[in-house]
Amino acid sequence: MANVDGSWDCTVKSPLGDQKMQLTVKTEGSSWSGTVSGSMGSSDITGEADGETISWKQQMTTPMPMTLDCKATAEGDTLTGSVGAGAFGSFPLTGTRAG
Repeated sequence: MANVDGSWDCTVKSPLGDQKMQLTVKTEGSSWSGTVSGSMGSSDITGEADGETISWKQQMTTPMPMTLDCKATAEGDTLTGSVGAGAFGSFPLTGTRAG
């Protein structure tokens, strides 16, 4: 089991304010699967895993349709990364391991 496996309480600092989400991760070799849930609902996600770093693409529909390009690295009980929103730039993602 990788250190990134588990549940994370995350915040993305976006121009629309702090976006809270819960991320669950289960790695299997060089890939992972899990769920992300927040104010806009819940969805299953999959992505690539490289040690303690995960990356994934996520579709969003509100406030406009867009594909988010996400990457995060676990270090102990802290998750840090970024969410790329195309022409809108990249926003910091932080998280802590959920108890």
